[in-house]
Amino acid sequence: MRSRPRFALTPGEPAGIGPDLVVRLCQAARDEEWVAVADPELLESRARTLGLKVELEPFRTDAAVTCEPGRLCVLPVPLERGVIPGHLQPGNACYVLQTLESAVDGCIAHHFDGLVTGPVHKGVINEAGVAFTGHTEFLAERTGTRQVVMMLATPGLRVALATTHLPLSAVSTAITRESLTETLTIVDHSLRTRFGLARPRILVCGLNPHAGEGGHLGREEIDVIEPVLDVLRRRGMALVGPLPADTAFTPGALAEADVVLAMYHDQGLPVLKHKGFGRAVNVTLGLPIVRTSVDHGTALDLAGTGRADPGSLLYALDVARQMTKPDNQ
Repeated sequence: MRSRPRFALTPGEPAGIGPDLVVRLCQAARDEEWVAVADPELLESRARTLGLKVELEPFRTDAAVTCEPGRLCVLPVPLERGVIPGHLQPGNACYVLQTLESAVDGCIAHHFDGLVTGPVHKGVINEAGVAFTGHTEFLAERTGTRQVVMMLATPGLRVALATTHLPLSAVSTAITRESLTETLTIVDHSLRTRFGLARPRILVCGLNPHAGEGGHLGREEIDVIEPVLDVLRRRGMALVGPLPADTAFTPGALAEADVVLAMYHDQGLPVLKHKGFGRAVNVTLGLPIVRTSVDHGTALDLAGTGRADPGSLLYALDVARQMTKPDNQ
């Protein structure tokens, strides 16, 4: 039994700010153990660029993981190509995915209590000929999970999504009674088991403006959303809605809410990021493992400059720690 939680940390795109954040964070003592799943030479090179000293130690499943300032435990995954900060290299796409695979496999084998991911660049991975829509979908496939839910959180607000990376033209048909039932069930169960909430109160947005306005602006609320909420309320879930999205995010509506379920990506996440960008975290609900991530991208223009803000990664580690001990909420 470990005395502290242990997390795998994947820096993400090697030309981005992920490696910067990792070598900066290891300069301070940690409350939790974490292991960087990355190329050791990449981390050493980025530390030199930033003028930081870091002593790397190889990860061993039978040995303690250092939490001391300036020291970092690494599960090595070799790069395919050389890295210049700020310059994407499609030849390293498979390296990025291999770090994720190694980290997930370590979680499944119970070497880690969870996974914290840095930002990846979906475009360069696809440019390399690898179909990749995002961490959420990749992790679901890797763990054999049929459906997961993306939730972003910042102090004072959580937003979960009924659909994720879809064009708007595909959203309506993707929201079915079956998919919405499973999404709400995952959100409710995860907030109970991972966040220690006895009966989470979920605000559910409508899909259409004014939540369909009685069918005059669309029937998805009448035909899909309302029937699902009625059934799940009878099962004991605390559900409010469907609400117009432009009123669901007002202070009065949010006052007693534990989470808002938005119907699509850009219905909910602009509000979340406006409130907490730089101190927000992406959480994948429904996985058999704990997974959190930063709320920002690779910031190629900041890589190697020392100006990248580690706030989101710190918060991602904090939330991952909370999720391993929900009774401490």
